[in-house]
Amino acid sequence: MAMTTNGLSSKLIRSFLRCFNSTSPSFTTPTFRFAQRTTINTTTTTTFPPPPPPPTTTIVTGDLQVYDFEDTKSLFSSVTTGKLIRSTANLSMASIEPVVDFGMWVMGSKLMQVGLLREVVLGVIKRTVYEHFVAGGHAGEAGRTVKKLWESGLRGMLDYGLEHAVDNESCDKNTQQFIKTVESARSLPPSSVSFVVVKITAICPISLLKSVSDLLRWEYKNSSSFVLPWKQKTLPIFVESSPLYHTLEQPSPLTPDQEHDLELAHQRLITICNKAFESNVPVVIDAEDTSIQPGIDYFTYSAAIMYNKGKKPLISGTIQAYLKDAGLRLFKTKKAADKMGLPMGFKLVRGAYMSSERKLADSLGVESPIHNSINDTHHCFNGCASFMLDEVSNGPGGLIVATHNLESGKLAARKARDLGIGKDSDKLEFASLYGMADAMSYGLRNAGFGVSKYLPFGPVDEIMPYLLRRAEENKGLLSSSYLDRHLMMKELKRRMGACVGQGFTERFKTQANSIVQVKM
Repeated sequence: MAMTTNGLSSKLIRSFLRCFNSTSPSFTTPTFRFAQRTTINTTTTTTFPPPPPPPTTTIVTGDLQVYDFEDTKSLFSSVTTGKLIRSTANLSMASIEPVVDFGMWVMGSKLMQVGLLREVVLGVIKRTVYEHFVAGGHAGEAGRTVKKLWESGLRGMLDYGLEHAVDNESCDKNTQQFIKTVESARSLPPSSVSFVVVKITAICPISLLKSVSDLLRWEYKNSSSFVLPWKQKTLPIFVESSPLYHTLEQPSPLTPDQEHDLELAHQRLITICNKAFESNVPVVIDAEDTSIQPGIDYFTYSAAIMYNKGKKPLISGTIQAYLKDAGLRLFKTKKAADKMGLPMGFKLVRGAYMSSERKLADSLGVESPIHNSINDTHHCFNGCASFMLDEVSNGPGGLIVATHNLESGKLAARKARDLGIGKDSDKLEFASLYGMADAMSYGLRNAGFGVSKYLPFGPVDEIMPYLLRRAEENKGLLSSSYLDRHLMMKELKRRMGACVGQGFTERFKTQANSIVQVKM
């Protein structure tokens, strides 16, 4: 009897381990209809009521089921058990703010100057948060991540993790990295990459961007008497409610060397855009804080005027909805683009510089540019999305709804459904950070929408500044990742039960066959 029990236990354990080392055949991946490449747009004038607490079960909008969180088998059908285990562990660790704070302290301390200790710390990071939130160390590894996402019905937004550049030499090197990223996207399955992400801060020295932004602000405040000789044609960058307090006095004009550097920065962006055009790979340009955002918008819109033709934009910008001027600024920019026959694209995000923006405004004794409450930000984000969906449903342009907020995703999905915008449309793309809000991404995918994951990649030591910034900006978001962790644990328990049940079934069949053979 003891031998029989031990044999049964060992078989069950082996069966269980087999299930955890590979995706069970019963966890079939549904068939998806893949969309063509997408683009972006956003704005505010329509508002929604404040969103309720995130739901933990199925959300139904009209006759459209947006999130089916009860059926975890379908939700995580494309995710291996090993990946679920690692994701649950990493999210659980990242949800503990003291752990994140300690990690940030270590990475910013002098301890990282000690060779051996640095290697140990980087090794730990690479096998934990790096593997969870980063798509790979180089374009090849990022491409393999894109293919895995593509097989699961998602797409990738490739983002080489470059930080701020300080001189022309580093800008030139960064430009080549962006070009290589576009080229790598071209080599992947068609439409598996929705966008390549470009940072103007990586191709234009940060000090020059600040000077350009100051001059653009001063021109806006003194439009009748102040002229910028180097300024190219662009779309509206400011509205009356925009934060102009960064420039309280008339700034000095650009020096001849600065004008030369500005032209070099424009040429870098044109080189990237030319490659994107040749490769049919759309580009989305990231946003930064308000001190340099005017300069970024200037680069974005001047390039969009050059390259955006027809109904689909090649170049898209980013609107941060936590800014009080976001809705009006987006509305004004979109309408100006329409008058020019220009298909303008926008990625809509909530924003990532809340603390620094408020501290700066407070130090200057002026009103913060950030909405006074989170509900105001929700109103702005949802209103921007609603406005842009109305705009692109019957006109040019596109919208990326970049959010981890379940209610915003639901509202945008319902609006898109009502307007007939689905996965086969190139008007709308939902997006979220790689390693975050996976339940939402799979839910929107299953509901029939195009969904992308934002994929930063690069060597672990080079991408650490990016990871530190994301950790600081998303501590609250990481600590609220309960839904993902809860659903992943639920699916793991389901798979464990299925494996155990399968083991008992196989053992019973074996014993039954033996009895039959003996009787015969």
